[in-house]
Amino acid sequence: MAENIKKILIRGVNWVGDAVLTIPAISSIREAFPDAHISLLVKPWVAEIFKESPDINEIILYEERFNSFSGKFKLARMLKARGFSTAILLQNAFDAAFITWLAGIPERIGYSRDYRRLLLTSPVPVYPIRKRATSSLSNGAKKDLLKQHHVYYYLNLIKETLNILPKNTEPFFFLTEEEILQAKTLLNKSLNPVPPLLAFARKQQGYGVNLNQESPLIGINPGATYGSAKRWMPERFTELIHRIINDLNGRVVLFGSKSEVGITKEIIEKVGQDPVYTSHILNTAGKTNLRELAALISECDTLITNDSGPMHIASALLVPVVAIFGSTDRTVTGPLGDRHKTISKDIPCSPCMKRECPVSTTCLPCLPAGRRTRQARFREKHLKCMTEITTDDVFNALKEILPNAKAVFLDRDGTLIEDTGYLNSFSDLKMFPGVKEALQGLKKAGFKLIGVTNQSGIARGLVSEEFVNASNAYLQENLGIDCFYYCPHLPDNGCQCRKPKPMFLRKARLKLGINLKSSYVIGDKTIDMLLAKAVGAKGILVLTGHDKESEHADFIAQNLTEAVDWILNENR
Repeated sequence: MAENIKKILIRGVNWVGDAVLTIPAISSIREAFPDAHISLLVKPWVAEIFKESPDINEIILYEERFNSFSGKFKLARMLKARGFSTAILLQNAFDAAFITWLAGIPERIGYSRDYRRLLLTSPVPVYPIRKRATSSLSNGAKKDLLKQHHVYYYLNLIKETLNILPKNTEPFFFLTEEEILQAKTLLNKSLNPVPPLLAFARKQQGYGVNLNQESPLIGINPGATYGSAKRWMPERFTELIHRIINDLNGRVVLFGSKSEVGITKEIIEKVGQDPVYTSHILNTAGKTNLRELAALISECDTLITNDSGPMHIASALLVPVVAIFGSTDRTVTGPLGDRHKTISKDIPCSPCMKRECPVSTTCLPCLPAGRRTRQARFREKHLKCMTEITTDDVFNALKEILPNAKAVFLDRDGTLIEDTGYLNSFSDLKMFPGVKEALQGLKKAGFKLIGVTNQSGIARGLVSEEFVNASNAYLQENLGIDCFYYCPHLPDNGCQCRKPKPMFLRKARLKLGINLKSSYVIGDKTIDMLLAKAVGAKGILVLTGHDKESEHADFIAQNLTEAVDWILNENR
């Protein structure tokens, strides 16, 4: 069947958070069929997630005009004219199978649910995953598919039907440099430091404003589209904002959709009009589209959020997340990746998966045994899964994951070792004099050391990936480097890992708790300096490699030793 797959239609899901969780499955499909034309059929409000994805050739909007019965026939005719060979239905609805069946797509893959089994050519039952299928999806455990994290639900579908094993199970959200620049510009314009005299006066009054402390940018998403049972209380968010500003000298960005403007307005009113607070808060609720929201989230040091679409967007942008869970299951829909924290309370009725916690549906197990009567059901209303989560719970989680380590990101060829073109032999690996001693000085000063290198020689067939891994491991061991990242792709590949794109630096932030704004990048090319600018770090150009000048450099050094001396002097 695989050799006949030339044109693929993927029916995407309708919720923003779920759509983010389908990204690994879609990326895996692209990797398995690199030459196929892949179209994605999705609702307009979800389409923005995939706008810059290199895995998609075409986005087809499921517009309102297709909602009627006659509209479905129109859509089916449109799809039939495109000549798709395969339809992969990530959405569970009967509608998805019906339309692709009407369109006459020969191969229709989807889960056998919602009474659509007969419309699928490759139906997959929703059952506990067989042991043979779990080696890559659930670490060999025989778990009910619906009780695993939802990302595996989509990955299992393509494993069972197309034998696709994913290399990466964590989603990644693609943003353009222009989108990120616009977000930076808005934040720099809107959130200014507290004037020193005002901060000093507030400190004299007993507030904890600290002028010598970095000012972390904390995103807060107090809403949740699914329902009120997923929302922590506005007054708790207000208390939390006071703590962030007073104790951390933090800045706060409030996020929300147009329907959640009332929630953020209530929070702002409760925060008060003191300039120390108002100058530290930017309310963007109802003022951004989905991609503008994502770009602003990407600039945050941490996001505090209910279980929601923005939570998944943040984790897909490699932003540390504190996620508050009430009625939903954090093991199934929690943020994916390192360093995230989920907060929930062990309440007998949670997770109940309900949109609201109304009087008429209060869970009896939460009541004392003597009061579990029909009358008691209609008298009790508690939402304990949310009310028992305190401001201290969330603030302590924030402090635990807030990136505070400082790091130096190091280019490899031309910075640590001589640039010989495409290094493919240990006999040609020559370390610059003084490199080891200089890096030891950084380690003693408390810096993490992280290697970041572009290695397109792998894609060109000039260097083996095994050698790149071996040479990086050698440098790690001999120089005390904490971890090494490399991009194996060609410059025109469109990947997100090639410098100057900052994906690896954001990964390091999650893995090692790096405060990127107090870190440095040392390299021999302008792309290294642009990498530093992309995350708010300082860039140091060394003259031991390719470029001899760069307008983007914060400092130009003769070699690594001089670069390290400059960093250490700055941090005395």
